[in-house]
Amino acid sequence: MKTLIASLLLLILPEVIDIPNPVFVHDKVKVQGTVIDADTQQPLVGATIQIKAASIGETSDVNGNFEFYTEPGTYLIEVLYIGFKKYSSEITVPKTGLSNLVISLDPESTTLEEVVVGNDQVVISKQAEFQLQLRGSSTLSMTSSSPSGFYSYPNSEEYAEISENTFKWASKTPLSTFSIDVEWASYSNVRRMIMDGHLPVKDAVRIEELINYFNYDYEHPVGEHPFSVNTEVGKAPWNPDHQLVQIGIQGEKVEADNLPPSNLVFLLDVSGSMNSHDKLPLLKKGFKLLTNQLREDDYVSIVVYAGSSGLVLPPTSGADKETILEALNKLNAGGSTAGAAGIKQAYQVAKEHFRKDGNNRVILATDGDFNVGVSSNSALVDLIEEKRDEGIFLSVLGFGSGNLKDSKMEQIANNGNGNYYYIDNLLEAKKVLVSEMGGTLHTIAKDVKIQVEFNPQNVKAYRLIGYENRLLADEDFNNDKKDAGELGSGHTVTALYEVVPHGVDIDSSLSDIDQLKYQTPTTPVNGFDDELMTVKLRYKQPDGEKSQLLSQIIKRSDRSELSENLKFASSVASFGMLLRDSKFKGNSSFEMVQQLAKESKGVDENGYRAEFIKIVELAELLYKGEAKN
Repeated sequence: MKTLIASLLLLILPEVIDIPNPVFVHDKVKVQGTVIDADTQQPLVGATIQIKAASIGETSDVNGNFEFYTEPGTYLIEVLYIGFKKYSSEITVPKTGLSNLVISLDPESTTLEEVVVGNDQVVISKQAEFQLQLRGSSTLSMTSSSPSGFYSYPNSEEYAEISENTFKWASKTPLSTFSIDVEWASYSNVRRMIMDGHLPVKDAVRIEELINYFNYDYEHPVGEHPFSVNTEVGKAPWNPDHQLVQIGIQGEKVEADNLPPSNLVFLLDVSGSMNSHDKLPLLKKGFKLLTNQLREDDYVSIVVYAGSSGLVLPPTSGADKETILEALNKLNAGGSTAGAAGIKQAYQVAKEHFRKDGNNRVILATDGDFNVGVSSNSALVDLIEEKRDEGIFLSVLGFGSGNLKDSKMEQIANNGNGNYYYIDNLLEAKKVLVSEMGGTLHTIAKDVKIQVEFNPQNVKAYRLIGYENRLLADEDFNNDKKDAGELGSGHTVTALYEVVPHGVDIDSSLSDIDQLKYQTPTTPVNGFDDELMTVKLRYKQPDGEKSQLLSQIIKRSDRSELSENLKFASSVASFGMLLRDSKFKGNSSFEMVQQLAKESKGVDENGYRAEFIKIVELAELLYKGEAKN
């Protein structure tokens, strides 16, 4: 009889039970504990808890708490945390589970100082070495070709090639058109690489995403439009003969209590490639943080995929947090990666439970390593484009290292009415899924496009800094069928143009187009001689099909002092150009970047700008170490 039932189940539910390693493991019991500082008795956030015999890797949350499921038995548990001695001890897990396990870590007596390798000077900080310990050595190796001791990844990470924007002659090409980009995956990914002890690969650095990681003090919107447009003109720090123009968009902030109800589908990668402590365990921690923010009117479904896809949690109210958290706790990793099948099923679940006046969104969490079914970038983009017109938005969260498919995930998000973030630690998960949850999950304007018309009588040449993969044809600006970026509640978007005024020579190597021989700059039109450019924006309401237009004039300015907003944005832009070794970096230096950032750190409530300054400092050490080789 049991054999007959099993055979019938195989016929009825092939998609669900084909996933290697059962998603729900009923013979496992819960282990709960807390990691604290032995001296202060304060909780430690971000400590790594490992039980290697059971392939368990967890991270302590903001209260120092952790939990995992395992079979009863005796295990060796290890805990690692920056600046503390490694903890190693045996624990016995009874059949009833284990709770109130308190692990006290003793501070490391050695200071977090620089490491000297061989006869060479410093190449990596002690903090970065601890970060390498936390991430594990399975994806890292020392290279014999790097005598200064740099770590390098023998990995298969993929990044789309970036051909930097060059200077355009305003008399020949007066229009510049692009889609907004509110993503900041590149910044957290670059931070991960630098903290791991090596400078990022060039194409991992998308300068606009570095700039947009940070919020800026822009005026909030008033009136009919859901965002304000803020502009400023000042001297470019890396080339004082050039001007720097900042275009800043500030989205209206919708308070959490006023957000529309959500129909969320968590689409989670549980394939074998996610079996690393910085992937599935971190993913689960992040989604638990999000779950704790949900309201009664919010509903969550969970679809997972490995060798195939399956629905493991039907739509469940945010009031029933225990059920959602239990489903997350019992996820295990194993098998191949049928990402396309998961995407199809997630969209189908979202469509079946569509809420007309709500926020309908699929949240895909993965390392992007799809290897079953549709897996090419173009085919996945076609699939996402087919689904986006159903009124379902998409968020993509990237995890892990070694096989991160950054290019794939960025394309999926860009073409699916969505956004892409990279989660490198628990605090970043909190930023994306808690602190900025409204912006991450609630769209206030879609298909937002910017078109700038430069006045050739005042502008000799111009260059858009970043946004290379967001450029649009000029005619696309008025085409409502052309997809563009989405703006979330409370989000800011910043774009920088480097402008060469008339009377200033430009290096011919910085432009792809020679100056025209038979034409001169446009004859001035009366009444516009004080204008530098006109900025136009188009956007649609989240459920709209017809765009609205607004425009703003930017006038000439001889101002040399930069505001706090523009000074910090220019610091980040300069840092990005240094990391890319851009031919446009001019007089940029790590010292200049740090000085600009320190002068414009401002209130910095969450410490993101202070962290940036430290990242720049570490990058400079790494750069000087590499320069010796």
